[in-house]
Amino acid sequence: MHRTQLYDRHVGAGARMVDFVGWNMPINYGSQLDEHRAVRSDAGMFDVSHMTVVDVRGEGARAYLSHLLANDVAKLREPGKALYSCMLNRAGGVIDDLICYFLDDEWFRLVVNAATRDKGLSWLARNGMDHSISLTEHFELAMIAVQGPNARDKVHGLLPADVAGAIASMRSFSALPIDRYFIARLFKQSARKKQITSRSNSGHGRMGLQSVTPRSQ
Repeated sequence: MHRTQLYDRHVGAGARMVDFVGWNMPINYGSQLDEHRAVRSDAGMFDVSHMTVVDVRGEGARAYLSHLLANDVAKLREPGKALYSCMLNRAGGVIDDLICYFLDDEWFRLVVNAATRDKGLSWLARNGMDHSISLTEHFELAMIAVQGPNARDKVHGLLPADVAGAIASMRSFSALPIDRYFIARLFKQSARKKQITSRSNSGHGRMGLQSVTPRSQ
């Protein structure tokens, strides 16, 4: 069973660990009501390193994603902007829902659900043969989602000053690759969420504010 970069921290904090699609993940640390109230009134951190990060690169990336996604990637013109979409099969049925980030004209990043990873990656690869693109799954990243009314202040207080300054004016559904982090803000003021993805020291992880950093298995 896979373990995220934070597995030992979860166990040390008394988490109840369960099997989630092949990942040993925490479900709670004690009172679920207390945890719920803490996130609603302050902020909470969620290890989502089991999710799949895939980079789509190449001159055909936009046309490729326009073919696969229900939402319109043509409206993504500002680097770092993101959109939520379903990925559809040929009959218009839903294979997965995901977040798509636009980084430049030949680089998009997808964050795909763990439960549909195999099906989603297979569909991406099968359709990629008709376009000038490459697909790269990032096993080395770790991801943490921080949610709650104080999520932004909590995250900014933990990041290096230059990184916190660079994301201070970040709008909802946007992201910034900076240093070893990939930091995204996904929701508006009423439901704040940051996601951080970053590279772990071991080179095996995915840590995200959600931010994204690297993952251990």
